[in-house]
Amino acid sequence: MHTSVREIDVSSQPDSTYFLRVDWRGQSLGSGFQLVLTDGQGAWRGEVRDAALCEEAKELEMQKERYIQDLQQALTGTESSITYSFTLTPSPPNHSSTVTLAYEKVQKDISFRLGSVLLKSVAEPAEAVRELLIHSLQKGNTLDHQNQDLEEENRKLRQEQQRITADMKRYVGGKEALETELYSRFVLVLNEKKAKIRSLQETVSQLQESSSEGEKNKDSVKSHQTAAEEDEYGGSTDEEPEDVKCTAASTLQSRDSSTPSPLDGSLKDITDVAPCRKRRFRHLKASDPALKRPNQQTSHRKRSSTEETERRKRSKSRKLRE
Repeated sequence: MHTSVREIDVSSQPDSTYFLRVDWRGQSLGSGFQLVLTDGQGAWRGEVRDAALCEEAKELEMQKERYIQDLQQALTGTESSITYSFTLTPSPPNHSSTVTLAYEKVQKDISFRLGSVLLKSVAEPAEAVRELLIHSLQKGNTLDHQNQDLEEENRKLRQEQQRITADMKRYVGGKEALETELYSRFVLVLNEKKAKIRSLQETVSQLQESSSEGEKNKDSVKSHQTAAEEDEYGGSTDEEPEDVKCTAASTLQSRDSSTPSPLDGSLKDITDVAPCRKRRFRHLKASDPALKRPNQQTSHRKRSSTEETERRKRSKSRKLRE
């Protein structure tokens, strides 16, 4: 059983105050309800059944669900944005007679009647008023307990909010400190990496400079060796023609045989690198056909070089003999 008590204003008696109690079963007023109206001195009771509700909805050409919703808002006062008005007939009512309570919906200066109910006078109005007061007190106590529960829950929520706020502040501080520490460590690591990269770059540049200097030294050594070889062999390293070499060899052999000397063995110990160079250049000459055909000027220059070499050898042999 659901019960609702509200204060209503009767338009026909603006100076009087009435209290309306509604009792119903179920979730809504669709299955019927009971009414108790009192002004503190007299009381009237009535009942509305399901069939009467269906007839009222048909007369208003409204769906029953929509009609029940408007009727519950009017009798229980659950909707404050819509205005409802009540009328009692006869007015003023007789405490010992029946009255008719009509209720209307007012919206945008337009009102239409939702329905009416016939109320009979209660023989003992004090009992009805007592029941109304008991219900009001019980409802008040229930609301008071609910209010206390809500206040307790609100207090717990406030404490939880304060705790969460403190935790958030602590987390934010820890996060900022951690970020600062990580940034400082990152800067140190970054500087170390940069220093290492710079040292590696310096090492690479030094190695490049040393390699370039080594190549220069090698080139200078090669140039010195080439110059020494050219000095040793009369400023020419060209290959001698075969006929010139054969003639020079036969001439040298005949001279040596005609003038024997005890120093011939020492002369034979002198190693002549010309044949080695001849073999090397012969190998190159075989790969280059252009070298097989020396011109006359080249032959003459080589012959002069050979004669100069022989003169040097003869002068050395004379010195050794002396």
